[in-house]
Formats: sequence, C-alpha cells, structure tokens
Amino acid sequence: MVKPSLVLAWSKSGKEAEAARGARGSGEGPVPGPTSGKGERGDEREEERRLVRRAQSGDEAAFARLVERHGDRAYALALRIVRSTSDAEEVAQDALVRAWRSLPRFRGDSAFSSWLYRIVARRAFDRAAVLKARRNREAGTEGIDHLPAVAAGPDPETRERAARLERLVAGLSEVPRTVVTLYYYQDRSVAEVARILKMPENTVKTHLSRARAALRTGWAGEDAAEPPPAAPGQGRTR
Repeated sequence: MVKPSLVLAWSKSGKEAEAARGARGSGEGPVPGPTSGKGERGDEREEERRLVRRAQSGDEAAFARLVERHGDRAYALALRIVRSTSDAEEVAQDALVRAWRSLPRFRGDSAFSSWLYRIVARRAFDRAAVLKARRNREAGTEGIDHLPAVAAGPDPETRERAARLERLVAGLSEVPRTVVTLYYYQDRSVAEVARILKMPENTVKTHLSRARAALRTGWAGEDAAEPPPAAPGQGRTR
C-alpha cells in the first residue's frame, strides 16, 4: 500500500533530524528501526516505549519511526471508513498531526498504536459524516483497489475470491466495516477494538457477528445470481 504523503514527510524529516544530531556528535545512537513479528511484546514493546518518550520530548526522528511502524495501517483504517483515497490521506495526515501535538499528554495506558488508531477512527468518522451529507446517499467504492487483499494468491480464482470479499466488506456500513478492518485485517483483539472505538466488548462482538452474517448472505446471494454453466453445445449458433 502506498503511504500517505505525510508519512513520507515525517520519515524524511526524521532522517534529517537524525543525521543532524549525529553530525553534532551528541553521542546518541540511531533511532531503532521497525522490528519484525506480530504484536508489541517484550523488547519490541520496550523499544516502542523508548520511541514514544523521545517523541514526547520533541524528537521528530523518533516520531518518524513510530509513523513508519503504524502509518500504513492508520491510512488503511481511514480508507476503510471514508472509502476515498484522497479523503483517507487527508484523514491520516490530520490524525498524525493531532497525534504529534497530543503526544505530550499520552500517558501510555494503552499501546501507542491503539491510541493512534483511536484518533484516526474519530477523524475518519467525522469526515465520513460530512461526505455522506455531501454526496446524498452515494454508494461509493472509490479506492477499493488500494485496500489490502485478503488471502490473495497467485492463481486467478483466489484473487477473484479476495476481490469479491473486498466488495462485500466495502458494502458494510461504517462502524461494522471498521470493526471488521481492525479485527480481521489488523489482527486486533476484541478488547483492543473496543478500546480503539470506545464501545463495550459485547458491542464489538455483536458488530462482528452481524458483519459475518451479512457477508455470508451477500456471498450466497452472488452465488445464486450467477448463471449456471452452459451444457456442452448450448449457446452455439450454426
């Protein structure tokens, strides 16, 4: 996925700041880069806490590393909600700016990523409400080609199924679509989704259950609408 421009801007400014600090001979080592593996456990979580503390003191290079880690998913979450690449980029940019300005008030009660995604979701819902009023029931699927594919593979049948699922997910309403994105696409737990969206865990489970039912119904409906394969010799003219 292409990163929003602000992610690139933060990365550039962070590298410049890091280079300048090295030229001054401050004695600090380079800002740690992203690590592999899922979740923020052990050393990775401690490294993230160090980056947050440095960013809270005004270190743009540290914040750039945080953006490199989480910028893509922040943009993907915004895109899921507003369903427009240009609006998603603006939402992600706005959320990153707000996160930078609010970082001194971040207490670390939750993971930095959860805190950031909460800001993104709030800004995206606000933008979606404005777009909905402006477009007057427009059934938008703009930007769907840029969403991360689910279970996409090299064979055409797998790609077709993944694209089909994307269309069905895009047809969900805003909140269920966001819950599905966080839970399935970003591997967040029910508890994390509840914290990010500020809703009870049972409500998250209800949205997931209803979304799965809607996706099953939509899938079955598309199957029923497909014409059966023609028998040998049918459809030919002589």
